[in-house]
Amino acid sequence: MTQNIPPSPSPLRITGDLRQRVLSAAQLKAHGVSAAEAAAQCGAGGPWQQPLPGVYVLHPGAPTGEELLRSALLYAGRPPAAGRRKAPAQRNPDTDPEYGEAMLTGLAALALHGLATAPPPVPSDRIDVLVPHVRRMRSVRYVHLVRTSEPPRPERVRDLPVAPVERALADAIAGLGDAMAVRGLLIEAVRGGHCEPAAVVDELDRSGLLGSPQMAGAVDSLFTEERTRAEARLYDMVRTYGLPEPLWNVGLRLPAGPYLGGVDAYWPEEGVAVVLDTTAPWRNRFDDGRPSVEQDARWSAYAGGRERLERLGVTVVPLSPEKLCDAREQQVVVVRTALMAAADREPAAYVMVLPR
Repeated sequence: MTQNIPPSPSPLRITGDLRQRVLSAAQLKAHGVSAAEAAAQCGAGGPWQQPLPGVYVLHPGAPTGEELLRSALLYAGRPPAAGRRKAPAQRNPDTDPEYGEAMLTGLAALALHGLATAPPPVPSDRIDVLVPHVRRMRSVRYVHLVRTSEPPRPERVRDLPVAPVERALADAIAGLGDAMAVRGLLIEAVRGGHCEPAAVVDELDRSGLLGSPQMAGAVDSLFTEERTRAEARLYDMVRTYGLPEPLWNVGLRLPAGPYLGGVDAYWPEEGVAVVLDTTAPWRNRFDDGRPSVEQDARWSAYAGGRERLERLGVTVVPLSPEKLCDAREQQVVVVRTALMAAADREPAAYVMVLPR
């Protein structure tokens, strides 16, 4: 008569370290635990569990959110079969020793980046993992593989490889059908300073998502956020570098004449206006390269207003949001030079200043 003998205790010493609690079959083998021994530990009443093929959680309770993320990466990043291994010279320099070229993306990545509208994963959630398109493996259980021919450079968050915010946004949006949820993610990502709007639009364009139903109105929300952030940077630049205080956010018109357009800052004595050029980055990204009617009208109004002002002798200084962020001192020099040059040129025509 035989007795049911419980599995012997694991020779591993489990600690609070995430890397010690979730291990692949290859890692267990390196610790001296064979596949048969690992399977025995995962039997009924055993101390371990196997949530994914070739991945083990070394405790009996429900996996935590971070354990789910690590298990997904270990599954997706396991080395390819010997016949399909890359030659060393072809390996991606960003390859992680544990996770290969796999990286978290979608809502799970956005949660790690700190977006409140992307909740941390629970066992019922799908976890998106970005992998090279040549990987011959399948999505399984809670792991959804997203394939790409151009993997981005991963970022490290909580010691896990994570796709950049703009790529994670695109992959999350591809799986969402709720336009309000999409807009909430985009606004939080931009408003929270996680990424630049132009970078998001570039990624959405590459992913073919700009014309999708869930993007309806979302790009206009990004445009509004871009302008709000650019205005705040312009205010800060003027005051930080001691430029003369301009008239902020005003409209200009000729006396008894037509409206000339709005400007973001205007120095009437010098005849210098600053216009935030938040239109150009959005051109040629809609409907297969054809700007939408609203975008086309916005661009025409911007270009036409600038031309009219320059004909009247007003110096128009366009500043882009990107340069206000990345090259602020250079933009200060541009504005200050325009103000100083006013003394050496003919005065601009008199224009009326109106609140906008």
